[in-house]
Amino acid sequence: MIRYVLASASPRRLELLKQLGIYFEVSPAHGEEIITKELPEDIVKELSRGKACETADRYADKYKNDITVIIGADTIVYHKNEIMGKPKDKDDAVNMLTKLQNDVHQVYTGVTLVIMEKEKRRSVTFYEKTDVAMYPMTGAQIQAYVATGEPMDKAGAYAIQGKCAIYIKKINGEYNNVVGLPIARLMQELYAQGLA
Repeated sequence: MIRYVLASASPRRLELLKQLGIYFEVSPAHGEEIITKELPEDIVKELSRGKACETADRYADKYKNDITVIIGADTIVYHKNEIMGKPKDKDDAVNMLTKLQNDVHQVYTGVTLVIMEKEKRRSVTFYEKTDVAMYPMTGAQIQAYVATGEPMDKAGAYAIQGKCAIYIKKINGEYNNVVGLPIARLMQELYAQGLA
């Protein structure tokens, strides 16, 4: 039997994984996010690896007779050499959206699969990048969007699948990567590992 564990409390990732039709447990990582890398693709891979490995350590003795796949993920927005995580407050959200409006930015999601089978453990780490172009937003539009509260727990201070959808001009890459989990790429990796 193959067991899947999502090492994230993100409701978006939860919903995306449900679309795959696989049963999974949720066991978020709680450790501090430590960044030692500089390139955005390396940062998200490092953060996803940390989350997946922390959760894997808790599951090491739990399902000895099954294959357990821990899925860790992390998403950042990257714009003109600046990394944007979740905003600290409303002013930070306004600042981020002011920079992103009427321009193109990149969304990176790193994913790590820690595969535990009996006494063996192996991992696969990858990332996806999606280019996102936004329409111009007035100051009043930015303030109104931030006032909805939606941006506060999102990298880059916006939700492509939410109220900010009306400001998304176009994307190049996997849509679900921007939501928080590139499920098409994830499934390809699971197929390649014989896990789906």
